[in-house]
Amino acid sequence: MAKKGARENIKLKSTESSEVYWTNKNKKNSTERLELKKFDKKLRKHVVFKEAK
Repeated sequence: MAKKGARENIKLKSTESSEVYWTNKNKKNSTERLELKKFDKKLRKHVVFKEAK
């Protein structure tokens, strides 16, 4: 069985298109919402991705 821990899967949604990335983060260490600059495949450029519910 998998260990029960503080890591949870989160969805990163593009601010400029409907592109989505999935990743995980430690909810205990970083409680604020995650914002990363990643490559958007639909727009073919780097844009800001924000954590979505």
